[in-house]
Formats: sequence, C-alpha cells, structure tokens
Amino acid sequence: MTSVVAPLPDRPLPDRLGGAPDGKRSLRLWLRLLTCTTSIEQRVSQRLRNEFDTTLPRFDMLSALHRAGDTGLTMGETAGMLMVSNGNVTGLATRLKAGGLVEAVAGADRRIQRLRLTPAGQTRFATMARAHERWIEALFADLTTPEADELTRLLERTKRSLHATTPEELGQEELNR
Repeated sequence: MTSVVAPLPDRPLPDRLGGAPDGKRSLRLWLRLLTCTTSIEQRVSQRLRNEFDTTLPRFDMLSALHRAGDTGLTMGETAGMLMVSNGNVTGLATRLKAGGLVEAVAGADRRIQRLRLTPAGQTRFATMARAHERWIEALFADLTTPEADELTRLLERTKRSLHATTPEELGQEELNR
C-alpha cells in the first residue's frame, strides 16, 4: 500500500529573527537546520517509545552494533560512533544486556569487552529499522528525488566546511583568554 503525500505549498516560514538583514543568513540557516533536526528527532523518539517501548539512544546503539556485525564494538568504539561518553554507553549497554538484545564477549585483549547483538537483538533491531526507515521516508516525502539529492549534496558540503573550520575562525582564542 503506497501512500501519496500532497506537496506542501512553497510559502515562507515565520521569521523568528524579526526581519534581520541578509547578514544574518547563516544564523537563519542554522536555526532552520536546528528546527528540522529537533522536530525529526522528537517525532522519531516518540514513535520508538510508542511502538517499541525504547529510546532513540538505544536504537542508535543497536544500529551501530548491527553495522559492526559479529565482531561487535568495544565500549570506546561504540562511544565514538554515537558521539557520547563511555559512561553513556555503559548505561545503554547495561539496559540492552538486561533486555537480552546485546551481549558482551571477550576481545583479543581480555581486559576489553566487545559488545554485539544477540539473535534476539538482531531480530528486534531489524523490525525497528524497517519501521524507522518508513518514518524517515514519510518525513521527507515532500522532497522530490532531485531536491533530496541536492539537499544531501549541500549538507555534505556543509559537513566538510565544519570539519575544516578552525577554532580561530570561530573566535575561540578570544573565549580562552
């Protein structure tokens, strides 16, 4: 069953900067990105809670472990992938182990445990991932394929720019004085 979404009209969104001049274009862009990201995250989080009784951080951890396969990930690798602290990963891992979705296995260095999905975790994640994909597709349904491709290209370019920006360019040297 394919749902058809009527395109939204191209009308200006409210200007929360009070008609600031074009010099504020970057600020406007950042606020639009933040608004969209926050809205998508809230909607996905709510769906995960309602339909799977789980949280977005747990889903993200299951996703990272799914991508790692049978090799799994160390706590540090998981933290790096999720961009959170080791402490956050420890708490998530504890809850997911208690739910039978994740298991710890000894690594080559016995002092380091690796985490991987259990068979139940693989099944559960596959079900959640299919639903998650449908939700994301619905949220972006108003974009045509060329528009989505262009937005992806522009966001990739933005990401490269972010990685290339130095602390000096951000005025960090003034903050550190």
